[in-house]
Amino acid sequence: MTPLEAAAGDWLAIDPDPVTRAETTALLDAHDEAGLAARFGGRLEFGTAGLRGALGAGPLRMNRVVVRQTSAGLARFLLTRETAPTAVVGYDGRHNSRVFAEDAAAVLAAAGIRATLLPRALPTPVLAFAVRDLGVSAGVMITASHNPAPDNGYKLYLGGADGGSQLVSPADRDVLAAIEAVVAEGAGADGGDLGAVLRAGDEILDRYVAATAGVAAGASGVLEWVYTPMHGVGLETVQRVLAEAGLPSPSVVPEQATPDPDFPTAPFPNPEEPGTLDLATALADRSGAGLVLANDPDADRLAIALRGPGGWRRLTGNEVGLLLGWRIASTAGPTGGTLACSIVSTPGLGRIADRFGFTAVETLTGFKWISRVPGLRFGFEEALGYLVDPEVVRDKDGISALVAALATAIGLQEERRTLLDLLAEIEAEIGRFDSDQVSIRVDDLAALGAMTARLRRDPPRAIGGLEVLAADDLSAGGDLPPTDALRYHLAGGARVIVRPSGTEPKLKVYLDVVSEADTAAARRAATTATLDALRRAVRPLLGL
Repeated sequence: MTPLEAAAGDWLAIDPDPVTRAETTALLDAHDEAGLAARFGGRLEFGTAGLRGALGAGPLRMNRVVVRQTSAGLARFLLTRETAPTAVVGYDGRHNSRVFAEDAAAVLAAAGIRATLLPRALPTPVLAFAVRDLGVSAGVMITASHNPAPDNGYKLYLGGADGGSQLVSPADRDVLAAIEAVVAEGAGADGGDLGAVLRAGDEILDRYVAATAGVAAGASGVLEWVYTPMHGVGLETVQRVLAEAGLPSPSVVPEQATPDPDFPTAPFPNPEEPGTLDLATALADRSGAGLVLANDPDADRLAIALRGPGGWRRLTGNEVGLLLGWRIASTAGPTGGTLACSIVSTPGLGRIADRFGFTAVETLTGFKWISRVPGLRFGFEEALGYLVDPEVVRDKDGISALVAALATAIGLQEERRTLLDLLAEIEAEIGRFDSDQVSIRVDDLAALGAMTARLRRDPPRAIGGLEVLAADDLSAGGDLPPTDALRYHLAGGARVIVRPSGTEPKLKVYLDVVSEADTAAARRAATTATLDALRRAVRPLLGL
């Protein structure tokens, strides 16, 4: 018997799921060493994003044993911080999400933690809200957000001093150490005590709906628009918030309206993916709507498409960030505050902050950082994540962002303007900011380190014909926690950031340019030319 076969045999003894037991048995019967290695050759690593991976047997997959062991480790961690910790657990509509959530809550309850389970599959922002609303020690959300159908995940929020944000170091290391101790002891696979779990009714959702409806700030009017929850769990909550706020109901894409864990019309249910909004824009064409709003399957992201003179235009995450940032900053009055975005999002938000007397802050990528910015009034990152009501939810929230965008569109319609008109007006005020991202995929992870090491060893003096005015090696830390990234400030206000992906074998290069030319046409021509030059410069910059 090989070590992998022995590990798989041990796993069989503690696996309560007949599906994954059959998977393991089939691999053992076939003596499939490659298949066993892919499942038993390591363990999913718990980090600041929690866990995420493909469903299947073994510690390298998402399954009931991994969820139980992780929850047992979380319980140990919480009991080192408090004498009577509490937790709330939620789940989305993916395969196994409900049973994973029940396992997590049952294990926490068996460890003496007062655990509450949300009543049904609900959006991630509702769970993030519940952490603050209930004042619990921790929140667990079973979701893989916009990943493909075979995936699931375990997302962790911390209450108390962490305020309901996702965990950051060193808490992630402490939770990981507790999980590893549970596994080393051969503990944590028991089913816990589901009977001791508190079952929430709709009272938490009711309070989330009421709070989120307030984002509309009294907006009212008639507007034809289309909504898609992308086969996810957003529709019920969105409809309730719209009714509470008195906002117009949308035409809903029927093929994507109800939760379906197989995502049959969107194999990659990320609204950023080409084609994911085609059904929505087709419905808008039939209904005469000029606005499409879309959430991803767990409703923590928002995508916007607008009908313009040249047809449908899907706004970038940076464009939506500027629209929402402008809305909040321009209506805040003298109270001020802070506008925050990730380091790879558009610098245009800083111009808006300056325009209205706000403080501008850049953070590392992820809302675990953005949500912790003191005095935050609005935060976003270019990957369609927006935080418009940080006193209610300390994470990206695609539903409150939808309300803010819809209310803005309704107000503009009363003035015979559109969101595209507002974007043009923002551009005239702060300049035209355009962005792009170039990804270099590699077969060997060592190649990523070689490329960044080359840049550190031999820093560029110019990129795309633009002089490098300043260079920051963010691995050294300073104003931000250390991260493996290089940032170049170029002549003319352009910026290039190079960073390895944290989840895939590729290097990401973020390009940002700006023009303050006198006319819209001149600004567009200038940013287009500069972006083209920077794109062409990426591969030579990396020595490729």
